[in-house]
Amino acid sequence: MSDRVEKSDEEWRAQLSEEAYAVTRCGGTERAFTGKYWDHKDEGVYTCVCCGAELFASDHKFDSGTGWPSYWKPVDPENVASREDFSHFMRRTEVHCAACEAHLGHVFDDGPDPSGLRYCINSASLDFKKK
Repeated sequence: MSDRVEKSDEEWRAQLSEEAYAVTRCGGTERAFTGKYWDHKDEGVYTCVCCGAELFASDHKFDSGTGWPSYWKPVDPENVASREDFSHFMRRTEVHCAACEAHLGHVFDDGPDPSGLRYCINSASLDFKKK
């Protein structure tokens, strides 16, 4: 796992775009089919836009048809943490960066083999390091 990253709200606001701040620090969601990585096909690693932790590999990305980048597993399970989310009158599992607590999206159990998981992630929470 990456080292713990803590910053003040003012520091996060200065570092992040308005959309990245709304998603990662306030638990927002970008509209489907609008994020820069939903249909991205380059090879590399998707990292946390807040702290740079490695989160998902392009090898684990798949087209879920949802309009958000989807992955069947994280690069390292210790880099992505989860908690129950009861917002919007639903019961879901939120995923966030273990190092800085940035909201990433949600994980569902309707993904492909071998994990059967679908990490549905906001592009605004990600950066990309090309291979």
